[in-house]
Amino acid sequence: MTAPEADRANRALAALCVDPAGLVGMVIRARPGPVRQAYDDALAALPLPLRRIHPGLDDARLFGGLNVAASLAAGRMVRDPGLSETPSALVLPMAERTPPGLTARLSQLLDAPSGHTLILLDEGADPDEAAPPALADRLAFHLDLSGLRAAEAQPRIPAPADLDHARAALGRIVLPPEAIAALTVAAARFGIDSLRAPLLALRCARALAALDRDTEITDDHLREAAELVYASRATHLPEDPTDTPEDDRPEPQEDRSGEAGESGDTAPPEDMLIEAVTACLPAGLLSAQDKTRTRHAAGGSGAGQRRKGNRRGRPLPSSPGRPDGRARIDVIATLRAAAPWQILRRKTRPDAPRLILYPSDIRLRRFEDRSDRLVIFAVDASGSAAMARMAEAKGAVEILLAEAYARRDQVAVLAFRREGADLLLPPTRSLVQAKRRLHALPGGGGTPLAAGLRAAVEIALHARRGGLSPTLALLTDGRANIALDGSPGRAAAQADAQATAALWRGLSLPALVIDTANRPGPDSATLAGWLGARHLALPRADARRIGAAIAG
Repeated sequence: MTAPEADRANRALAALCVDPAGLVGMVIRARPGPVRQAYDDALAALPLPLRRIHPGLDDARLFGGLNVAASLAAGRMVRDPGLSETPSALVLPMAERTPPGLTARLSQLLDAPSGHTLILLDEGADPDEAAPPALADRLAFHLDLSGLRAAEAQPRIPAPADLDHARAALGRIVLPPEAIAALTVAAARFGIDSLRAPLLALRCARALAALDRDTEITDDHLREAAELVYASRATHLPEDPTDTPEDDRPEPQEDRSGEAGESGDTAPPEDMLIEAVTACLPAGLLSAQDKTRTRHAAGGSGAGQRRKGNRRGRPLPSSPGRPDGRARIDVIATLRAAAPWQILRRKTRPDAPRLILYPSDIRLRRFEDRSDRLVIFAVDASGSAAMARMAEAKGAVEILLAEAYARRDQVAVLAFRREGADLLLPPTRSLVQAKRRLHALPGGGGTPLAAGLRAAVEIALHARRGGLSPTLALLTDGRANIALDGSPGRAAAQADAQATAALWRGLSLPALVIDTANRPGPDSATLAGWLGARHLALPRADARRIGAAIAG
């Protein structure tokens, strides 16, 4: 971090201390250490109490809720207050791990006129690990302290008397009438589509003017506010205005500008704001933001194979816990936990109600929700042994479908031969449909292994977005000889198969490679390594053995 960057960080901290509710908060990106600690200590200058929260914060702690144990003991409803009831500065370490549910609840809290301020301590080690964009968009500033050394970590905050004076003068700062338009146009030219950015920049300019003991926002305040707020939000560089055709340029209005200059209400030129923000853009910021947007757009819910919750699914043993407004209390287990202690508790509290419950007695119900499994059969239908392999796959599909209602399995079958892959059976549980689709099976030709793997990846991605847990069952000898572009050649085909197998392995999904050749070779074992899959050599496998291997 250079000296100008350190000065901008100090000005952002000072502005936040003047108007924490209006500027909402800031993101501080730094790994835990003396640098982060120095700026963390500087937050004590905020005129709000500091409250540390964590990514696992529940609704009862944030919004308050019913205290079950106290209510039963007192014979009336006793409610615990939440953090949202008192304006405070919420400090969230490990912000990059914030789950979507907490992100939504904190966003709701910040959107309400509650007077809260949020400080996100982003500890991500890689560019892909970052604080949730929905929260960062609501906060005025983003400080990246990654390149700052411990000796340079010296945040400077104005004296308490100066901060108090700036807070008192904040409501009397005069706003130039053209300032909002200039800030909005500058934000649009940097590709900032959120309307929060110009409003936050305007509030920042007002706080800076109050710190400088000015009665009106000047051009320098607007320029500095644009640097502090827009630099971390820019998505692309502004276009060069010289590229605009001569006929499309607006005619200069000399008389108006002269009148405005006399009145002193002229907004700063938009080009000045553009140049100021462009000079503050850190290297690699735009490419890093592109990666982050791609990751968030491509990321789905990622439904797992087992999901523990408190609403539905197979019941699990109850566990001690604190009600958070979402969990269900297991009444029987709670009473069973409290029963052995009633005699002792009665001796210490003879005037208490008939039943004495402590928070440690409360048991919460738990469930395990198993998502449906999709078994994708990718069958090598090439060569002389194709019909044998397809017959075995057909029998295994029918066996699995017969047990689908018990194990909640769905199946899909694709065959690859010649130059591509064909989806013979879309994901289904219908045994009648499976028999109809698998009645006539193609066979013969080359081995486009890469095409079959790519088709399996596409089916798995679509299934996972629908809440299924895909599993691949690949029946092949691994001897690819057709590349992705349909050209023959063993070397190119193997290279394409390895690259496509890496896609499946990157999904962290289970797979099984079954080599049904009469003489199993090393190719199928190598393919299993590329996929991160189990490998089985079953030269004399029948449908039941294949079905048992997949089920196991």
